[in-house]
Amino acid sequence: MTGWIQHLIVAPIVLPLIVVAIMLAFDERRRELKRVLGLSTTVALIAISALLLWLVAGHPEAGIEPGPHVYLLGDWPAPFGIVLVVDRLSAMMLLLTNLLGFTSLFYALARWDRSGPRFHALFLLLLMGVNGAFLTGDIFNLFVFFEVLLAASYGLILHGSGAMRTSASLHYIAINIATSLLFLIGVAMIYSVTGTLNMADLASRIAAVAREDLVLVESGAAILGVAFLVKAGIWPLSFWLPRTYAAAAPPVAALFAIMSKVGIYIILRLSSLLFGDGSGGAAGFADQWLVYAGLATIVFGTIGILSARSLTQVAGHYVLVSSGTLLAAIGIGGQALTAALLFYLVSSTLAVSALYLIIEPVERNADEEDMIAGIAEPVFDDEYTGALEEDESEIGVVIPGTIAILGGGFIFCALLLAGLPPLSGFIAKFAIVDALFQAPVIAPTSWMLIAVVVCSGLATLIAMTRAGIDLLWTPADDAPARLSLIEVAPIGFLLAVCLALMVGAGPMMAYMEGTAAALRDPAGYIDAVGQAPRFGEVAP
Repeated sequence: MTGWIQHLIVAPIVLPLIVVAIMLAFDERRRELKRVLGLSTTVALIAISALLLWLVAGHPEAGIEPGPHVYLLGDWPAPFGIVLVVDRLSAMMLLLTNLLGFTSLFYALARWDRSGPRFHALFLLLLMGVNGAFLTGDIFNLFVFFEVLLAASYGLILHGSGAMRTSASLHYIAINIATSLLFLIGVAMIYSVTGTLNMADLASRIAAVAREDLVLVESGAAILGVAFLVKAGIWPLSFWLPRTYAAAAPPVAALFAIMSKVGIYIILRLSSLLFGDGSGGAAGFADQWLVYAGLATIVFGTIGILSARSLTQVAGHYVLVSSGTLLAAIGIGGQALTAALLFYLVSSTLAVSALYLIIEPVERNADEEDMIAGIAEPVFDDEYTGALEEDESEIGVVIPGTIAILGGGFIFCALLLAGLPPLSGFIAKFAIVDALFQAPVIAPTSWMLIAVVVCSGLATLIAMTRAGIDLLWTPADDAPARLSLIEVAPIGFLLAVCLALMVGAGPMMAYMEGTAAALRDPAGYIDAVGQAPRFGEVAP
């Protein structure tokens, strides 16, 4: 890979950084300019991510071999220099991140980018941090990018006003500062034994770690894992997540849907590299813990969905269910299950992001007392019976366009989140269950995962149906909420992507299977980093 295309790997980090530097030269009176710069950057990031995805898939006719591509920052070879690596998994996560970034920023133009200073700069810095976390090839720079995205998220979540938002933000900041400390402790323990933090170099060295030192490496990995699991929202360390996401502005919460997946991504990456089948005594480390913790998280999230008093809490607890499902699937392992969980990761992240965007228009005209009381009532006591007595209103009722659009989008989201056919949520859950049944002997934990996945979908359907009846389909005295094109377009775009996932499920699943196969055999990743040529050299 030569020419300008070899520098494309660094673009998802450098481009938003340069645009942020330009934005900081202008004050808030130049908001229109900042909007143009922000939207143009997110569109460019989508194009770059799609090109990187095309790149790692390989195109021999263009002289591009399939597999990971490495960028040596400073032209120092690994493991001495900083490396960026794009492979099938990181390219997929980049595209997902930047799609959410574009839709969330577009939605924010309706009014949310005026809720605080430097919204656009913080938004792009958050994208830069998430992109960097997916691209980095060493653990220390993973910490650096984590801090960048967290610092930006601190500013974004404080946008707006209100005691609830401030209180939730302070909890969020305190939790993440504590996990950053755990991150550093874990990194230091691993480095003290292995002498490297480059992921590929670690993978090649860990099998040779002496037995007496292996405990220290595993302890460091466990501490590091706790930091990632807190960010992923694992139970019982997830108490902050539903409240924090509910307090955030809708476009910020929609983008935060990818942040919990950063923790999932790192656990999946490090599990395959450091604790795979070729890792000697460290192979399979903590897999059983991931399974049980994931199952507990799904149960907690399901109970939270059923007891939620607002749609934002339903969405927050669904994020927990999603994280729990992914962690339990990572713990069980297997190539088919890994491919299924990747499909589920993409589908659930898009769906919950669309839900966060649609919540605010749905609840806009709802009376707060009615909304909370209605959703909090028991399942069989909150049915609307007044319609049976209003015979005259059953004929010739005109459904306002706003209700029709919101209702359609809401039903789409409900089907996606509950995993009902024929949408991508159903395909993802079906693929997970099918992969579990492919095992020669189905373990009790696999049966438990199947049961909680089905039950969590049923609970989501119940909660979403109740909320829809209360907020959308019960006749109200108030006029329907006004809905602008700026709000409708990004929601429609996300749902259209979910629809495309359903239509193109075959090619998408083939890509996921290729990604899962690469994760199961990390030799390609290790060799690509270790043999990455310096500038002007020819790849061996």
